[in-house]
Amino acid sequence: MSDGGAPSPAPSPTLDDVRAAAGALAGVVPRTPLVRAGRLSADLGCEIRFKLETVHHTGSFKERGAYNLLRQLTPAERTAGVVAMSAGNHAQGVAYHAGRLGIPTTIVMPRGTPFTKVERTRAYGATVTLEGETLSEAEAAAHRIAADRGLVFVHPYDDARIVAGQGTIALEILDGWPEVDTLVVPIGGGGLIGGIALTAKALRPDVAVVGVQTTLYPAMAQAVRDEPPALPGGATVAEGIAVKRPGALTVGIVRRHVDRIALVDEAAIEDAVERLATVQKTVAEGAGAAGLAAILADPDRFAGRRVAVVVCGGNIDPRILASILMRGLVRAGRMVRLRIGIVDQPGVLARVTALLGDADANIVEVSHHRMYSHVPVRMAEVDVTVETRDGAHVHEIVRRLENAGFRTERMRDVD
Repeated sequence: MSDGGAPSPAPSPTLDDVRAAAGALAGVVPRTPLVRAGRLSADLGCEIRFKLETVHHTGSFKERGAYNLLRQLTPAERTAGVVAMSAGNHAQGVAYHAGRLGIPTTIVMPRGTPFTKVERTRAYGATVTLEGETLSEAEAAAHRIAADRGLVFVHPYDDARIVAGQGTIALEILDGWPEVDTLVVPIGGGGLIGGIALTAKALRPDVAVVGVQTTLYPAMAQAVRDEPPALPGGATVAEGIAVKRPGALTVGIVRRHVDRIALVDEAAIEDAVERLATVQKTVAEGAGAAGLAAILADPDRFAGRRVAVVVCGGNIDPRILASILMRGLVRAGRMVRLRIGIVDQPGVLARVTALLGDADANIVEVSHHRMYSHVPVRMAEVDVTVETRDGAHVHEIVRRLENAGFRTERMRDVD
């Protein structure tokens, strides 16, 4: 989860700044693919292409802005080094490119940051300091370190050099797909959409730019309407865009250049992660899937349009991904848990499993309850998790069991 930082006094970058960044990134940060999404386009009634920022060395778009800022440091600043605050993609982008440029780097992370993220960042050559319980506290520590040691603080989004670097994505999209009419971009602090929007509107004012935030962290949507921040907050699968305070620089850019901001809930983001993995064969983190989530949540708004969706990162925890994929199977009726009442005597459980096999249900797990059940003492309950073809297949399985005299209940909860 990301908090914002101190407002940046830097002026908004220009199209020339973005073009200069593109020239500097050439041969250093690779141009990412813009791939067609045939099945999803057919399903959703619009032509979708995904801009896969997941293929960068560190797995996210953050490398663009990080390198663009680092390359512009003076020799004295490079010698002194840089410090950044992040618990995720920004940390890795800064650490990786600072290491390539020989710039000493300190990354401040909250104490609760997962070990894998800490070790991955250290592997790029950065010194990792764990400070504070929240990102706000870690950020305050990073600013203290910058002041005490004379280091350059590398802001995750509220810096014109960062914004210009992220804007190179728009140059690549417009060059690779001149017919595009809509750009859908996740919003955290606003550096990504800020760079893309100012670039796209400078080159193609007719292109619609749609930002996407989670309903739990709509900070940018509130800021552009001059509303005080009122964030529901909480745990989100899209932690990469869970920003409590957007940038002063980026709010102004979004006000001028972004056509609208869509808010998506957790269910839509989960659905998008699952569809990207199973249909598009692309692994995306929650924030990276937010653009597709906006289309899934409101397909009529995109009907008939040519939509480029920025998949901004692919660094999802494998356990979270596994859980989302399994929950997707449950929602689709392809994995179901049945509670079956049986007489507690030899051979009955074998009859149940035979019926399931005859119905082409693949048994994944069986749990047999005798002692901890409210059924009569001569009865028992069996919880069976089975893999099925679809919802219709589930109904057929239940029908067969009940016709054979076994009371069967489909369990709606997911353990």
